[in-house]
Amino acid sequence: MSGAIRTLPGDWSPPAGRPVDLVLRTVGERTTHLALGLAIRHIRPRRVHIAENIRPLARAVDRQVHIDHGDASHVVHVDADCLILEDMRPFLDANDLAYVDCFVHDRFRGRVHCGVHISRTDLVRAMREADVEAEAPAAGRGPMLRPEAFRRHLARRHLQPDVQLKGFHILHDHFQHYHHIFAKYALREVRSRTESAHAVLQSALLRWGDDLDFVVARKAVRHSRSVVPADVTPHALGQYLDSLPELAARVVGELRLPSPPRLTMAKVRKAAARSPQTLGPTAERPKVFSLGLPGTATRSLVEALHLLGFDLAHYPLGAGDLAALRRGDGDFPALRHYDGLTSVFALASLTALDARHPGARFVVTVRETESWLRAVERLWDTGWPARAPAAERAAHREAAYLFRTRICGGETFDPVRLARVHQEQLDRVQRHFVRRPGDLLVLDICAGEGWEKLAPFLGRPIPPGPFPAV
Repeated sequence: MSGAIRTLPGDWSPPAGRPVDLVLRTVGERTTHLALGLAIRHIRPRRVHIAENIRPLARAVDRQVHIDHGDASHVVHVDADCLILEDMRPFLDANDLAYVDCFVHDRFRGRVHCGVHISRTDLVRAMREADVEAEAPAAGRGPMLRPEAFRRHLARRHLQPDVQLKGFHILHDHFQHYHHIFAKYALREVRSRTESAHAVLQSALLRWGDDLDFVVARKAVRHSRSVVPADVTPHALGQYLDSLPELAARVVGELRLPSPPRLTMAKVRKAAARSPQTLGPTAERPKVFSLGLPGTATRSLVEALHLLGFDLAHYPLGAGDLAALRRGDGDFPALRHYDGLTSVFALASLTALDARHPGARFVVTVRETESWLRAVERLWDTGWPARAPAAERAAHREAAYLFRTRICGGETFDPVRLARVHQEQLDRVQRHFVRRPGDLLVLDICAGEGWEKLAPFLGRPIPPGPFPAV
C-alpha cells in the first residue's frame, strides 16, 4: 500500500478554543511546506496528521477517514496545494455545522470551492462507515471522478440537508509543479463534461494567458479530450486516471521546461502585492439578504450569490442565532462570519436587519402562486436529518415554528391562507422599500430571470455558465 499517514508531535490549539484537528494531504506539491505552516498558523489545531503520497485518491480518502480524532469537535482537511492566508479560528470556534466547504481563489478558475473542508467529527465517522461499493453503481462516474465528494455526500445527507459554503482568503493551485498541473487539468477536463461545468472550463480557457502554467494546463485539456472519448467505459477511465501521474511526468519532461526555484513566503507575498484584486484578501462588501418565501427558488439564489462572491448563511441554527430570531432584533451572530441570511431568518427580521446594516442589498424571489403552493406543500413538513444532534433538530423545529406562525399565519398547510400570505409578504417587502426602490430586487427565477438582473444589482460581472437551478 503506497504512502503513509504520520502525526506531528505538539498541540497548537488556543487555550479557550475547541479541539480541532488538521489533516494535510500531499503528493509532493511544491507548496507543501508552506501549506503546512500556514494551516497550522491559521487553524491552530490540537493535532496535525499528514497523509503523504497515498494513491489513488480513493485510497487516500479511505485512509484519512480512519484516523482517530478522539474528542475533537471538527476536522479541517487541507490539500497541500492550498495556502491559507486568513485566521480561520474565529469561524472554527463559532461553527457548529456538520460540513462547511470553503471557497478559495484558484489559479486557473477564479473563485471555486475546493481544497479546504471543515467537517464535524460525526461526519468523518459517517464517511468511514459509508457503504461506497453498494451505492456506487447507481451514481455513474461520480465515485470514480470525485471519490472524496461522493463519500462525503453519502455521509452528509444523514446529518445536514445541503452544503454550507464559506469564503476565506486561500490561494489554490498557485505556484505548483508543471507535472501536477498537467495531471490536474487532464482530470479537470473529464470532470467538466456536463453542460454547466463545460461552460465554466471553457470560460477559464479563454481567460488564460501565455504563462507556462496555462500552457501546460491547455495541453492537458487537449490531451484528455483527444484520448478519453465521451462514451469511455468505467474500466478504461479508471486506467486513464491511474496513469495520470506517470503520464504527466513524461509529457512535461518532454517539454523541457525550466525548473521553478524554491518557493518561499516572500515570493507568495510579492505575487499577492502584484495582483491585489485577485490574490489579496476579499474587499469589504455590503450584506445581502434573501427575502423570498421557501419554494421561490431561494436555494438557486443562494448558489448564484456564492458565484458572485456573497456567502449567505443557509442554516444559522446556533443558540445565539435562534435567540435573535425569537427576539426579532436582527442581532444574528452568524453575520459576523457570513455576508447575509436567507429567507426563514431574513424575512422575519427585515426591519431590524435593514436598520443594522446600512447599504445592505435585499433580493425577494417570487413565483406564480399555484406553482409556489405545490412547491411549498412538498417542503412544509421537511425536518432536519434524523441522525443530526438533538439540539440541531430542536433548533430547526423551533425556527420552522416561528416562521410558520409569524410569517405564514399558522402551523398547518392551508392553501387558501398561504395564497393570501404569498401576496401579503411581497406587498410588505415592497412597502418597506417604497422610498428606496434601488435597494430591493424582485427576481422571478422560476420564470427565467437570473444573471441579467442579479449581477448588475450587486455590481458584479455576469459569471460564466447558466444561472443555478437547485
